[in-house]
Amino acid sequence: MNNIGFIGLGNMGRPMASNLCRKGHQLIVFDIDVERVSAVASVGADAAPGIEAIVEHADIIFTMLPTTGSVEDVIGGHVIPHGRAGQTIVDMSTIDPHVTDGLAAAAAAKGIGFVDAPVGRLASHAERGECLFMAGGDQATFARIKPLLEAMGTTIHYCGGPGTGMRTKLVNNYLAIISCQLNAEAIALSQRFGLRLETTLDVIHGTTATNGQLKIAWPIKVLKGDVTPGFTIDLAHKDLTLIVDAANAAKVPVPIAAAAREAFSVARSSGHGALDFSAMVDVLCEHARIPKPRLS
Repeated sequence: MNNIGFIGLGNMGRPMASNLCRKGHQLIVFDIDVERVSAVASVGADAAPGIEAIVEHADIIFTMLPTTGSVEDVIGGHVIPHGRAGQTIVDMSTIDPHVTDGLAAAAAAKGIGFVDAPVGRLASHAERGECLFMAGGDQATFARIKPLLEAMGTTIHYCGGPGTGMRTKLVNNYLAIISCQLNAEAIALSQRFGLRLETTLDVIHGTTATNGQLKIAWPIKVLKGDVTPGFTIDLAHKDLTLIVDAANAAKVPVPIAAAAREAFSVARSSGHGALDFSAMVDVLCEHARIPKPRLS
């Protein structure tokens, strides 16, 4: 059995690493927050004193980190320089795809396998072992790590070579986050019009205007008054910035994404960045002095 390292035990990484432990895999884990490390150690993982200990002991190293910079620092500054041929790196973060390309190439030059496998669902899915992964890498390396992805999730898509998983994630998040902003504006307008929320939703869900955010996510989140973060406004803003930058680099105009990013910027500047991204409707209603929409 492979020794598995896991770096980054936040809202997504902690339950994912815990599920690997529960499925019988031996893990050595690290996070800058010692309480997070303790939480995963309580279900059987070994705590590493630092990243170098992970690199020394692990055959397969997972990373689940918040920003492009943190991935560059951890993988580019520690894992690859201290790694050895035959190891495999699986980065499940959502970052600049050009950085992913560079890390994959640097890993290959040392004989280290590399897969980008960002996640397409929320922390609540991670808790239940129901993550969706979009994986990019050579087929042999993907085959090696697929059983581990299956221990953390229910849906695994092989997208192609290195970087394709990350780019697929950006396309997915483009629609998910833009839908959130569109929904916020539409629902705020319905409340200004004095419409009954339940009836308005019934109409929308009976036409092509419906979408997964509004039909599945919002009724159990913001429309019930729950804005505890599954995916924060801050992270949504980060992903929109990645999307706009990657699209600009590819010479694809994305004016809707740029406009939505500025709406999320307003939410962050008014102190709402740590809320669930469905709370964009609450932010808009606050600015327009409209009662927050809630299902009875």
